[in-house]
Amino acid sequence: MASTRCLFTILLGITTYWTLFSLSLGNPGGLFLFPQFYDHTCPQAPAIVKSIVEMAYAKDPRMAASLLRLHFHDCFVKGCDASVLLDTSGTMVSEKRSNPNKDSLRGFEVIDEIKYALENECPQTVSCADIVALAARDSTVLTGGPSWEVPLGRRDSLDASVQGSNNNLPAPNSTLSSIITKFKLQGLDIVDVVALSGAHTIGDTRCASFRQRLYNQSGNGIPDFSLNPAYAAGLRTKCPSSGGDQNLFFLDLVTPFKFDNQYFKNLLVYNGILNSDEVLFTQSAQTMELVKLYAENNELFFEQFAKSMVKMGNISPLTWPMGEIRKNCRRVNHH
Repeated sequence: MASTRCLFTILLGITTYWTLFSLSLGNPGGLFLFPQFYDHTCPQAPAIVKSIVEMAYAKDPRMAASLLRLHFHDCFVKGCDASVLLDTSGTMVSEKRSNPNKDSLRGFEVIDEIKYALENECPQTVSCADIVALAARDSTVLTGGPSWEVPLGRRDSLDASVQGSNNNLPAPNSTLSSIITKFKLQGLDIVDVVALSGAHTIGDTRCASFRQRLYNQSGNGIPDFSLNPAYAAGLRTKCPSSGGDQNLFFLDLVTPFKFDNQYFKNLLVYNGILNSDEVLFTQSAQTMELVKLYAENNELFFEQFAKSMVKMGNISPLTWPMGEIRKNCRRVNHH
């Protein structure tokens, strides 16, 4: 009887393994991700990521927003697969060269440092894609934002898509319908659009990203009517009609280094610096109500932001046997 039970257990294990293996082959998202993925293979991984992110943030408080943005710019292109980290190589053009990323996306050296530490601790075990996801969560917490359990088990892509980066990421001057469409294509809804836009409670933007609102919003030489005139006048002093493209401005002028719901309060008084921010309040009754809700209730915003970040982190991840665990996040392994 005991041997029969033992044989049954072995057969059940084999059947389960092959079922999961088959599912992973037939499903572009592969197997499900889960927070305990490295508990046995690299238990120190989350602590190592956290400690290096903390050091980077201590040196440069802007880095928190940069690492959070890196996750977003990775996931929206080919899924959360660390394709954004790859340098140009051979015929493959790096996503770092795309219009949304060139001269603005940063944090790559911090990811390199984390990867180096993890390769010393547990070689070829933790993916670059998972590092980016963990670093985004840790950056949010460091600035006073919510925490969440990060589902893990992503693997790294073997290529990049500069075209996908140019086409899939919402632009700072996008209309609301365009933003909603781009989120919808990734399986994210209107609630996710508004909640994830709240990441702009920290970080900076460049003069080039909002200049048209100050001088020529609709091609008729008139500033954007939905931008507070007093705020616009202050912005013009450092963002001229030509030149100064790289001049930096806080996305949230009130609490620029604190993750809170001030971003939404700014939108209520037309102090959203980017067109893609202010349209949440001006172009749709549904998004306007969500903006008001999050402006009134910080706890509700935090709760939804955490949920939406987990949802975003689940966009088309590569899981075994797809992709690889890169030894160096900037290039694919030699096969």
